[in-house]
Amino acid sequence: MPEFNWQYTGLIIAAVIGTIMGYIAYLILLERWVAAWVQDRFGPNRVGPYGLLQPIADGGKMFLKEEVIPGHVDKVFFVMAPIVAFSTALLALAVVPIGSTVAPPPAQPTFAAFETVQAEYASHFSTVIVPALDIGILYSFALGSLAVYSVILAGWSSNNKFSLLGSMRSSAQIISYEIPLGMSIVGVLLFTQSLNLETVIQYQQDHTWFLFTQPLAFLLFLTSVYAECNRLPFDLPEAEQELVGGYHTEYSNSMKLGLMLLAEYAHMITTSFLMSIVFLGGWGLFGLESLVENAYAAFAVKLLILTGKMSAFVVLFLLVRWTIPRFRFDQLMSLAWKVMIPLSILNVLAATLVRQFNITPWAMTGVSAVLFVGAGLIAVRNGPVNNAPRKLKKPLPPGLQAGVTYAAR
Repeated sequence: MPEFNWQYTGLIIAAVIGTIMGYIAYLILLERWVAAWVQDRFGPNRVGPYGLLQPIADGGKMFLKEEVIPGHVDKVFFVMAPIVAFSTALLALAVVPIGSTVAPPPAQPTFAAFETVQAEYASHFSTVIVPALDIGILYSFALGSLAVYSVILAGWSSNNKFSLLGSMRSSAQIISYEIPLGMSIVGVLLFTQSLNLETVIQYQQDHTWFLFTQPLAFLLFLTSVYAECNRLPFDLPEAEQELVGGYHTEYSNSMKLGLMLLAEYAHMITTSFLMSIVFLGGWGLFGLESLVENAYAAFAVKLLILTGKMSAFVVLFLLVRWTIPRFRFDQLMSLAWKVMIPLSILNVLAATLVRQFNITPWAMTGVSAVLFVGAGLIAVRNGPVNNAPRKLKKPLPPGLQAGVTYAAR
């Protein structure tokens, strides 16, 4: 590992947290504008010119609202849940290369060569909070999975059946979708032979983006991320129409609820960074970033490219929320266990064979297309799903039959 420098690290931490918090504030405003555009109505346009000061007004309102803790809740875990949610979402950003970095080459067979490589890497300034972390992807996934604890703590400590039901939905959903999420990048790791995000970027600089050579893995990763972030069409843990707010029903409109909502947006940003790095080459853009010779200008260009890719995924998050309706819970679980997990296993098997026999990585593009089309053909082989109610072998009692008829109406 390179020598730790607390001044540089402190500056990067302050810059990242300050930028992310400001980005989240205006991301909420952007989502309200997108919702208004989709629904053909006006969005926030009163506070400041074009409504640009609305996030400042909303933030001030959250700070000034009274912190209410109901008497029937477990106060320690009730307060801890929003803290866990927000901190895990931010800590995952520690391994994200937010700008120009020099990827450390694989360790050499001799110790002296390894020391030389490490010294060369340490001589460059890397805009990443924890540089040269060889388990970067695993670290991000571990912290992302810890987010489910905040949801479970919030639902259980609220002592509310709606909150508990929302948290149980979330635990089943997140645990199920973590399987295809993790398996979707195994093929990437087989080719890069490293868990270091900087090395993943460097491999794509030397070859091509994994979006082109492993499109099925990208699609599985993208879908799983939506479920991990509890975003539509996978927002079953909240489901305001069904659960009165889900796991945060007992949280008033104060900073505790604000941290819950901020954690969701921070998780969106973190996962968008990961998708940009793992599948879209990070701060690389077909060699355009290397045309700038000045070091500071090159850093600005690379930061702009990575931020632009991340922002594109965030906008996709917003558009999907206001376009696709929510799944039923059985549909959500069936998609994970019957479709995505089998596809991820087949994708890993194909990547293993391609890697073992030194076949061109572009063969994975054809394999992904075959697997995707094959899954679609299997899904429609029996025709449309029949949602008609099944006929009972024995007639219901008159009173119960009347109730069923009334409910059907």
